[in-house]
Amino acid sequence: MLSGFDDLFAPKKLVVEENSVLEMNLSGEIGDYTYADFNPASFSLNKKFGVYEILQGLQLAKEDEKIKGIFLHCGDINAGMATVKEIRDGILDFKSSGKFVLAYSENYSKKAYYVASAADSLFVFPTGMVDFLGLGAEIMFVKGALEKLDVQMQIIRGSNNRFKSAVEPLMYEQMSPESKLQTQTYINALWDIMLDGISASRGISKEKLNEIADSVYVRKSGDAVDHGMADGIMYYDQVLDLLKTLAGTEEGEELALVDFQKYALKKTKHNKTLEKLEKKNLAIIFAEGDIVDGNGGPGEIGGNSLAEQIREVREDTLIKAVVLRINSPGGSAMASDIIWREVVLTKEKKPFIVSMGDVAASGGYYIACAADKIFAQPNTITGSIGVFGVIPYTGDMFKNKLGITFDHVTTNEHAILSTNRKLTDAELLIFQEGVDDIYLDFISKVGQGRGLTNAEVDSIGQGRVWAGSDAKRIGLVDDFGGLFDAIYYAAGEAGIDSTDIQIKVYPEREENDLF
Repeated sequence: MLSGFDDLFAPKKLVVEENSVLEMNLSGEIGDYTYADFNPASFSLNKKFGVYEILQGLQLAKEDEKIKGIFLHCGDINAGMATVKEIRDGILDFKSSGKFVLAYSENYSKKAYYVASAADSLFVFPTGMVDFLGLGAEIMFVKGALEKLDVQMQIIRGSNNRFKSAVEPLMYEQMSPESKLQTQTYINALWDIMLDGISASRGISKEKLNEIADSVYVRKSGDAVDHGMADGIMYYDQVLDLLKTLAGTEEGEELALVDFQKYALKKTKHNKTLEKLEKKNLAIIFAEGDIVDGNGGPGEIGGNSLAEQIREVREDTLIKAVVLRINSPGGSAMASDIIWREVVLTKEKKPFIVSMGDVAASGGYYIACAADKIFAQPNTITGSIGVFGVIPYTGDMFKNKLGITFDHVTTNEHAILSTNRKLTDAELLIFQEGVDDIYLDFISKVGQGRGLTNAEVDSIGQGRVWAGSDAKRIGLVDDFGGLFDAIYYAAGEAGIDSTDIQIKVYPEREENDLF
């Protein structure tokens, strides 16, 4: 059994015997695609296992006659809610083959239990725990601390962007009514989606599940069995004995457990129908992280680098369709606009489809809005169509706390815009007008892409964040679905048969990015 990626890069040959069981341990960090970046600061590798490879691995295992089932062994999952749902849906699809899925863990977080509830059978450790108390959100407000330090944040957000709450910790000591409303609305939606899945798989009504959470009925693992949320209590060795029976392991033989991470990466590496054919006809571009100016670094979406990737795909005559997978809370307005322009130009030449991951908000929505079609999960976080800027004033802090002062000489009135000089009323007005212009441009581009008027976009904009379930209802996304739904749709729009999809992935990865 692996812990995260400890053995992922060891050059071992993958052996899959008859009657093998995949051990699916999802305890490491999960992103949209698998990669490893060297971090010179910590002199270590930052590694992520990708949902793209997870879903491919599940598809391949579904058809692999040597694989009898999956042992889902994860107590926590380091991924967003939409990613977790996408993995869960992949497990349900695997089960449609008639193969078994058995879930077991010493402790279950909410996300882990949500995934595990998709299994045919779910077992708990005798003294383990199941976290099933509902969802919540807590925000830390630092306005008081900044005041003690004599630091003033000069905040400029769209004139009516009252839902653009990212800056509220700098402005207030508690959530504004608008922030509380939107946060309560989307966590209710996320919880409801989680309950839908658990209810369908475990045969427990949503009303009963809420009662279990509200009354704290599950205080130890045995309570989960009593309330139908688990099928039994077992130790690890007992689970292995059960797996032997389910897999048809011969008497006296060892259970053939195969690590799912190794299986998925090795198998997809050599999967001729997806990534190894030379004539690739469909591109997936992964855009994961904050949107920044320039080329960006690890974990960032560089405006210039992503634009270059989209241009390359547009000019590649072999590529017939594009899927842009977005997992971003936003960032630079200029970088977002650079990317948006390339999306517009590319969709004039070939189908351009967006797949939203956990979050595609603010700039993340900006770069999505021009696509031919947008797929999202019901629990994707999106919207946040709004603009803000923050300029700190630190002059009083330096003077009052450290005895440091500043003076200026300029040729023109606004030559020095320094954090050690407060903006004048006239300068604040100039910045406000600039932010409002960006907001108007933002909603205009959303309106063009989504077939809405500026007024219609503004009514659902103003910085408001939406869960995917509501975003579809108000026209911000087109359909529910995951990455592979977007892939198959894009292929169909380009006239590519589903059996002839040949994928090129951006950013391109070297072999040792995976192994």
